[in-house]
Amino acid sequence: MKTELEDLLAQAVNALPEGLLRSPVERAWINVERARDAQHGDYACNIAMRLAKLASVKPRELAAAIVAALPASPLLERSEVAGAGFINFYLARAAHGNALRRVFSEGERYGCSSAAAGLPVMVEFVSANPTGPLHVGHGRQAAYGATLANLLRAIGHRVHREYYINDAGRQVDIMTVSVWVRYLQAAGVDVPFPQNGYRADYVQPIATKLRAVKGATLERAAADVVRDLPADAPEGDKEQYVDALIARMRALIGAANYEAVLELSLEAMLADIRADLAEFGVEFEHWASERAMARSGAVERALARLSAQGNTYEKDGALWLRASAHGDSEDRVLVRANGQQTYFSPDIAYHLDKRARGFEKLIDVWGADHHGYIARMRGALMALGESADCLEVCLIQFVSLFRGGEKVAMGKRDGQFVTLRQLREEVGNDACRLFYLMRSHDQPLDFDLELAKSRNNDNPVYYIQYAHARVASVMKQLASRDLAFDQAQALASLALLESVQETAVLTALARFPEVIAQAAGNRTPHTLVHYLRELAQHFHTWYNASTFIVDDAATRSARLGLALGAQQVLRNGLALLGVSAPESM
Repeated sequence: MKTELEDLLAQAVNALPEGLLRSPVERAWINVERARDAQHGDYACNIAMRLAKLASVKPRELAAAIVAALPASPLLERSEVAGAGFINFYLARAAHGNALRRVFSEGERYGCSSAAAGLPVMVEFVSANPTGPLHVGHGRQAAYGATLANLLRAIGHRVHREYYINDAGRQVDIMTVSVWVRYLQAAGVDVPFPQNGYRADYVQPIATKLRAVKGATLERAAADVVRDLPADAPEGDKEQYVDALIARMRALIGAANYEAVLELSLEAMLADIRADLAEFGVEFEHWASERAMARSGAVERALARLSAQGNTYEKDGALWLRASAHGDSEDRVLVRANGQQTYFSPDIAYHLDKRARGFEKLIDVWGADHHGYIARMRGALMALGESADCLEVCLIQFVSLFRGGEKVAMGKRDGQFVTLRQLREEVGNDACRLFYLMRSHDQPLDFDLELAKSRNNDNPVYYIQYAHARVASVMKQLASRDLAFDQAQALASLALLESVQETAVLTALARFPEVIAQAAGNRTPHTLVHYLRELAQHFHTWYNASTFIVDDAATRSARLGLALGAQQVLRNGLALLGVSAPESM
């Protein structure tokens, strides 16, 4: 409906008397929005106020001229000028019925469009370090990224979903040494566990598997392990201690065995992450490995390209990126004086690789604590000769769990750790997906466990799904009376849908394509959640005020048609969110 009205306005503007506007008006200038107040019509547009500077008349006069030039349309009951120059549109009743006709004709495709014209976009999300199970914060990133990808595909993008495995950094080394120490302790070797190690229970099964694979071949005497190591916390520095312990492990068991422990730990953690996400309904086209990328020479090639374009320099034995010349707050080290690359170097190479694979838009979903990294990465892309605008970062704020009004403590290394799997097992996938998406991603989320598990109208998951199930129940009642739904009669009888409640449902159905476009374009899946809750509310209100299975066949068909239309839209919307649409509850 929105697009059709914008097309009408474009025709009207182009039909204005010659000389009224100083230059042609681009179609992109015309934007129709839903009216905030139903008394002001169904839609409104401020194009006359925007074009006033290009015309020799006041906004209200220009608005009147545009209204006068509007082509006749069965969509419109009337249009009028309001306020300083707004154009308000009042839809004809038949226009609302057109939305229901589209629902029946398009089915599960209703709400989708080809607006993005196949523009390739990569959505990289979650990308958690493979050093432990996914926690509840990762779950929010997973739900957001998966839903955003669904929405982008719904408006016509060619979408590629990717998980970047940070499997070459210091945290992986800390995970590796944590597994080895647990392996030693299980054999009775009295080695203290590092304060900066991964202490949670998930490390022990990996150590047990290491024992099954390697037997006692990696055991070393406690005295050899701890000899001359610096003091650990609290007396010493826990960072220095764990780094020294990693070096000692390498020296004692050798590079090949160290690599074997690292690979076994990574394999176990990645298998758990993959399974967890798959059970959560989150899939990826590709899992990109930092280690594999480094072995391919991609990092060296990226650094060489930066240097060839004059965007690196050497200082104090290190290689620096001229990041401050490209919007960053300061220059950044790429390769340290000891020859080791910083974590920034493979990240640059990875984003260059994304562009080389043909993705015009790169959308990264990061945790909120990475906000300072955005300018750095955009600057690096500019230094490579890429457009900074190709990278878009969606920051996901933190999640706090509440049980009975009490905040649940969470921490990864100390063992106070609530995993995504534990959350899913307690409240279910549907509640997880929808609760994660209820609030804007740029706002912190308080996740109420008791509400998520409740089966009443206060729980938005239950409330929306119950509307879908209610329609299924009505259709079962219809069949039990040996009656059948007649779609043709329903579409021929839409004029019988005259009540306030029926009009509200029809209007909501017409809005669905606009909501999808808005949620995708603004990267705001929560707007779809709010829409579905609103549609469910309109349906429940109508259901409680009306009888669907009445004696008059035309009225019955019209009402059932509207109910089935609402059910289809609820199902389509829930599918985009990754939430099921049950037939009974």
